[in-house]
Amino acid sequence: MGVIAGLVIVVASVIGGYLMGHGALAILWQPAELVIIFGAALGVFIITSSGEMMKGVIHSLKAMLSAKQYGEKEYIELLQVLNAMFAVVRKQGLVALEAHLDKPAKSPVFAKYKTFLANEHALLLTTDSFRMIVSSKMEAHQLDALMEAEIDGYHEEMMSSANNLSNIGDSLPGLGIVAAVLGIVITMQSINEPPEVLGHHIGAALVGTFLGILGAYGFVGPISKKLGWMADQEKEYLNILRYITVAFVGGLQPQICIEFGRMLIPEPARPTFLKAEKFLKN
Repeated sequence: MGVIAGLVIVVASVIGGYLMGHGALAILWQPAELVIIFGAALGVFIITSSGEMMKGVIHSLKAMLSAKQYGEKEYIELLQVLNAMFAVVRKQGLVALEAHLDKPAKSPVFAKYKTFLANEHALLLTTDSFRMIVSSKMEAHQLDALMEAEIDGYHEEMMSSANNLSNIGDSLPGLGIVAAVLGIVITMQSINEPPEVLGHHIGAALVGTFLGILGAYGFVGPISKKLGWMADQEKEYLNILRYITVAFVGGLQPQICIEFGRMLIPEPARPTFLKAEKFLKN
């Protein structure tokens, strides 16, 4: 909702200010300019992206509309999941985790933590990492390197969508100038027309520049920044999962691993010791 609200405010502010200056709203509706600028931008997107990259951008845009910041609730749930897994290991041994890892949606360890279960990257990283722990005598530093590489892969995948949109945003002002130049060409073709006709053509040409700049800095640029911020948030969250898991494999007591992870949670989302302890006991 925040993204939609922000875009609405951008449009309302620009159009509202234009009308306050007694601008004619009809002159801003220039379908030909829209086709030139955004049609060319679509072509740039197709040229610079593979099929998978285009699908990734569409998926990221859909996720952006429903994305929430990783807050205290999400981090507490992460601590609860790992604490539950450590409890299984403590009571039944590592091998007992296999049944939970194979069908996490039906496992009592995961099933009641809906937010974590819906996080595809976190769930895959957890199940894959603990499968390696169960099936091999992996050292902590080896697991750390593997998890770090996997997290970097997720982050790069998410950042590719942000970078693709950023490239399109960078091209929009230039494409706006292209549309404006073509508008001036049309104006020169009508040089013998009355001043009011020439004024209309010149205004239409300048609208092209306006649309290109507004599209770049009012829409595409902020959206690409939002996708980059989402990727960084996801990486930060997954790294907390990694630190706790590696500490556990390194031989630290489960309670110490959980507290170690809690202390590394970013300050705005970090639960207090007592609050985390209360939820973990429950």
